[in-house]
Amino acid sequence: MTPGELRALISAPHPDVAPLPRATSYAAGVRALRGVPYADVAGARPLELDLWLPTSASPAPLVLFVHGGAWRRGRRDDMGVRTREWTPGPFERLAAAGLAVACVDYRLSGEAAFPAPLEDLRSALRWLGLRAAELGIDPERTVVWGESAGGHLASLLALTHDGPRLAGAVVWYGPADLTVTRAPFDPADPATPEALLLGGAPASLPELAAAASPLKQVTSDAPPFLVVHGEADSMVPCSHGRDLADALRAAGVPVELRTVPGADHGWHGAADAEVRRIFAASLDFVRQHT
Repeated sequence: MTPGELRALISAPHPDVAPLPRATSYAAGVRALRGVPYADVAGARPLELDLWLPTSASPAPLVLFVHGGAWRRGRRDDMGVRTREWTPGPFERLAAAGLAVACVDYRLSGEAAFPAPLEDLRSALRWLGLRAAELGIDPERTVVWGESAGGHLASLLALTHDGPRLAGAVVWYGPADLTVTRAPFDPADPATPEALLLGGAPASLPELAAAASPLKQVTSDAPPFLVVHGEADSMVPCSHGRDLADALRAAGVPVELRTVPGADHGWHGAADAEVRRIFAASLDFVRQHT
């Protein structure tokens, strides 16, 4: 056997054909498959997702969840600090409501520059479509849902995906514009999370910064959006959410904007009951559009 033949023999199966891992069962018949490889990127770690599957008759509508973390860090199974102590957790709750949920990894800014993370989300959609019958999901009824940096990527995916049109997008306090100053963000600063995402200060990469700005990608073909933002957000000003909603509305796209008085980034400062209402409204939006 040649070294090449041996390498092919011992390599892990390609994600397109790899067996699915054993599922873990939760209350109400919800099942979770964790650490499912969906993409094999040359020179990078394998990209994985967690799947939460309902017991309802298949195929189930799908939520593609995109985590936050300033594009620099974060975990695919984290919907933000205010949901970490929930029992059951937010993804189990979505699955119990009849939705399949795919929580996806993507390459962080220390691993690859934009558009790598957006390409990874497209790869996840491709894999989910390929394995849809096996998983019991309906990729034609997919809503992308992201928080913070994940909200930014969710917006871009919904606005630029050239495959089957997504059914909707839920955006929690996501940056919408990487091209102009919105304190504390300065596009000339090469050390911001946005600059690390792009591989340089946005002001020095104007075309790339525009391509990475959801506000610059709005067209009349966009799916419906739910945009939720804290009015006291000190990291990503509420103007990002308002301006994105205004641009979508001007393009004739159905959009619902909910601003939360007194809430900072990550819903810091909002009452527990308010965070639950935001989650419930987001779930209602997904149900309405799938």
